[in-house]
Amino acid sequence: MNYSYIIIDDDQESVLKTKAIADSFSELTFVASAHNYAEALNLILEHTPQLIFLEIDPADKKSLLSLALINELHRYLKVIPKIIVTTTKKELAFEAIEYDVTAYMLKPLVRIDFIKTILKLNKNANQEEAILIQPEEVFQEEKPNPVLHHETLSKQKPLILCIKSYGDYRYIDARDICYLQADNNSTDIHLNSGEMVTAFKTLKHFESALSYPFIRIHNSYIVNCNYISRIHTGNAVCYIKNTATKLPFSKSYKVNIDLIISEISNGNYLEI
Repeated sequence: MNYSYIIIDDDQESVLKTKAIADSFSELTFVASAHNYAEALNLILEHTPQLIFLEIDPADKKSLLSLALINELHRYLKVIPKIIVTTTKKELAFEAIEYDVTAYMLKPLVRIDFIKTILKLNKNANQEEAILIQPEEVFQEEKPNPVLHHETLSKQKPLILCIKSYGDYRYIDARDICYLQADNNSTDIHLNSGEMVTAFKTLKHFESALSYPFIRIHNSYIVNCNYISRIHTGNAVCYIKNTATKLPFSKSYKVNIDLIISEISNGNYLEI
């Protein structure tokens, strides 16, 4: 998805630094920048951007930049742009959360924070209604087609997918999934055992139901990062551990690949 954005900051050098990083993402389209409260409000109402990078602790107090701008937007707009706070102080984070900001970035800004924010925005945009389950629950389904059920479980319980087909319930521990592959309106789920299970739900449905370490890298593939053994950016492929499988990734999902590389390089192998 693409997002138009406005930068609101009293420091012109800071504006340029924020724009320099944002310009490296094809998903972000710069609209304008503002240096004070009045100018910012006018620009937002005129252009109605989807994102606002907002400094809430300005060096120039006369600029009046603060979280109060969000309250003012509620007076005029039915849909408030996503607010991304950019500042140097950690102690303002709690107050920002109370204003329901989308992200809180500490200066100096770094590229990985933009990557994570874009991933979060894309995931929220693709959210579909999901049914929550417990592994021990028994399900009743009116339609005969298989269906995926999902829940965000506690740290003590693994995420379990339930694939149902004509009264046959198949439970899959998400930790055992290497990758998912689209096949028209169904999805093939490839397990670490070498087995493949077909579910009659689209890959987009799975994308909305599953969170990190599951990341979409192609129109046809979602990969579990824990099973990636190698990423070759020149050939645009990911290698799956202990197999000869190579999954292609596309330019439109390059930001997701950047996140995977960053997380694995930092040793962040996240388990479900």
